[in-house]
Amino acid sequence: MRWMISAVILTLSISVSKSEDPLKERIEKLINSPEYQQASWGILAVDAVSGKEIYKLNSEKMFAPASTTKLFSCAAALVELGSQHTFETNVYQRGVAFSGILDGDLILVASGDPTMGGRNTPEGKMAFKNNDHTYANAGTLAGELTDTDPLLGLTELAKQIAATGIKEVAGEILIDDRLFDRSSSSGSGPNQVTPITINDNLVDILIAPGDKKGDSAKLTMRPQTDAVQMDAEVMTGDENLPPALTIFSDGPNRFRIRGRIPAKSKPKLVVYPVDDPVNYARTLFIECLRKQGVRVVASKFEAKRNNLPAKAGYDNLQKVATFKSLPLSELIKVTLKVSHNLYASTLPLLLAAKKNKTNLTAGLREEGKILSKLGVEISSISFAGGAGGMQADHTTPAATVDLLKAMAKHPESTTYYNCLPVIGVDGTLYDVLKPDSATKGKVRAKTGTLSWHDVMNDRTLLASKALAGDLETKSGKRLFIALFVNNVPLDKGATPSREGKMLAKICEAFYELAP
Repeated sequence: MRWMISAVILTLSISVSKSEDPLKERIEKLINSPEYQQASWGILAVDAVSGKEIYKLNSEKMFAPASTTKLFSCAAALVELGSQHTFETNVYQRGVAFSGILDGDLILVASGDPTMGGRNTPEGKMAFKNNDHTYANAGTLAGELTDTDPLLGLTELAKQIAATGIKEVAGEILIDDRLFDRSSSSGSGPNQVTPITINDNLVDILIAPGDKKGDSAKLTMRPQTDAVQMDAEVMTGDENLPPALTIFSDGPNRFRIRGRIPAKSKPKLVVYPVDDPVNYARTLFIECLRKQGVRVVASKFEAKRNNLPAKAGYDNLQKVATFKSLPLSELIKVTLKVSHNLYASTLPLLLAAKKNKTNLTAGLREEGKILSKLGVEISSISFAGGAGGMQADHTTPAATVDLLKAMAKHPESTTYYNCLPVIGVDGTLYDVLKPDSATKGKVRAKTGTLSWHDVMNDRTLLASKALAGDLETKSGKRLFIALFVNNVPLDKGATPSREGKMLAKICEAFYELAP
């Protein structure tokens, strides 16, 4: 009898203990569901004021962070360059101009500006869409275009050159891309990282249905250019069938598009990553010059020579045009809001360039020094790029929260905070909540997704789904959170959006139940 009474008391004690920590109970119910039997979780949430740990699980273990890596690369860029940093892209005249004819060359010196005005709005901001065009070929065909001019910077340079009185260039049009070495982006989307980037090194193709089933679809290329050749055969299909569009490379600067688009549907976007971004920029620049009435004798397809002056030699040449970018804060905003891999991959190279170095290794070493000075334990992180798509990219929830703590105290804290996606509102967090969720607008955080194709089982292995940033609780407290789940085998046909909504549910738990 005594044993039975003790058992009852013990059971009651356990029940009371569980009910005393509803946050832990809610989170563990979520992360221990059957679909995560083979996965690994790392979670840390701390009070932003007191530093008290609200919840932690494997917070000192390393996880693949996916695109939450961008929190580190963007923080380092803001700290080192400053939110008001701008890029100045100059064009120099080499030779003498007489009677409107330049007997020599025009040389555009790439400044590392990742947008060249291609996202600029009349209000002085950089535009973005929640489904960025760089992800247009990802399979969902959800990519969107901003209502901006991808050639704005080149057009402005061409106008300034025409205004000097130059009507003809008898020599070459050259691009000096020696600011840093060409590199590879560490995420999906356009792969080549170069000191000059026009339209994210992409050609956009917007495909609209014809008037009726069986008609040819209507295709619009942006920017309109002779830099590439397109072979398109897309038909208007039954309005009840899903779109089926495929883009193929047919060799340098040539591609074809095949498939169908449903009748009466909205236009769909596909993109073509250009083979040589620097030559692409050169061709577009020549086309812009010609539109401004400047005759160019050189071929617009390829320069016949590339005899650039010494880097110090520009002091002896006449500057004929300058394009100044919007502040770096706008670039960081787009990078974090839409998880822009190309921009994030460029940031370490810009850090290298500031130190008169040219390679990614030097840039990542500089980033490490900056993070260490901020107070981040860099032995707890491992990065091989700026975007989060490299196999070496790993960090701990604790190191991620340490970064958030450090940036909250830094002079660039407001910029950093305002650049993050807002849950239920914009960027990569716009659609993870139910419309009536009380957590809407209460989380500003960077997301991350990294997946591999499991060939043996013909399914997706979700290598990482992550979220890290600031959360405001129901009681008004501010938390720093870092949530990681690694190695989730997805059922055939399933997408990582399920895990995005799961992380949102954990955010809801913190919002409602955090003490």
